[in-house]
Amino acid sequence: MMKVLITCPPMLNLINEFKPIFESKGIDLFCPNVVQTLSEDELVSLVPGYDGWIIGDDPASRKVFVAGKAGKLKAVIKWGVGVDNVDFLSAKELGISTANTPNMFGAEVADIAMGYLIALARQTFVIDRGVREGKWPKPSGISLSNKTVGLIGFGDIGKNVAKRLLVANMHVIAYDPCFESLEGLEAVQSGQWPQRLIEADFIVLTCALTPENHHLLNAKMLSQTKRGVRIVNVARGPLIDEVALVEALKSGQVHSVALDVFENEPLPLDSPLRQFERCVFGSHNSSNTTDAVRRASEQAIQLLFDFLGTL
Repeated sequence: MMKVLITCPPMLNLINEFKPIFESKGIDLFCPNVVQTLSEDELVSLVPGYDGWIIGDDPASRKVFVAGKAGKLKAVIKWGVGVDNVDFLSAKELGISTANTPNMFGAEVADIAMGYLIALARQTFVIDRGVREGKWPKPSGISLSNKTVGLIGFGDIGKNVAKRLLVANMHVIAYDPCFESLEGLEAVQSGQWPQRLIEADFIVLTCALTPENHHLLNAKMLSQTKRGVRIVNVARGPLIDEVALVEALKSGQVHSVALDVFENEPLPLDSPLRQFERCVFGSHNSSNTTDAVRRASEQAIQLLFDFLGTL
């Protein structure tokens, strides 16, 4: 009997929907309790016992794949879009079949990005917190119309964000070395990073994490932004140098941030980011709707079955 390991929390939340699919193929399924990720050591211990693995944001390193190859591992699917946590090159060298599920969550992540942007503009979360405490706060916000957004990343998610920004009558400068406009997005301007960053009232990050753009927003870049800029990150935490971000928040160079992702997840209890009341934080959850999870999971299952040769 083939065995499959699933370590993706959103998929695990709906696992009862998918169990019959695996049972119909005679596949034994193991679903560990995962909050965000398993550790590398946990994976080294677990993975060798399985023919297939559907990966979340776990550290799927060469060490893990070497251990898996020494055992039963034949195929892995990275659930979702981001692939920076998976050493695909090592998997390929070891003869382990790999794939991911791209273009699954563009609309869902864009919805969250837009929600965060509005929250920063109008401080809705500050109002909510105050009312819950018996207060009646009325912070002055800023209008979206005619404001400029520096959009870092113009792939599926970035394009979906841009559609929403244009409807709000905002100006969009997109930074992407593979910039390509689409019908309906002609108003989006292509920017050369970091030129024109000073124009941005908001910065929204939707790009992939690569070795080249690690800490893309660092102290130097943050010093080049408009004073009081608002930042939304729905991509990957290490795109922003959090030490530099804290200093920029303290000085007022950055007005506020909405972060769905962090350099270390879950956000440590002693993180200095927690001291800033004007900021709002997520739990790396921007793609997590029932519809999107079902869609991505079904594709991941089919890809895995194709690799494993199940009928």
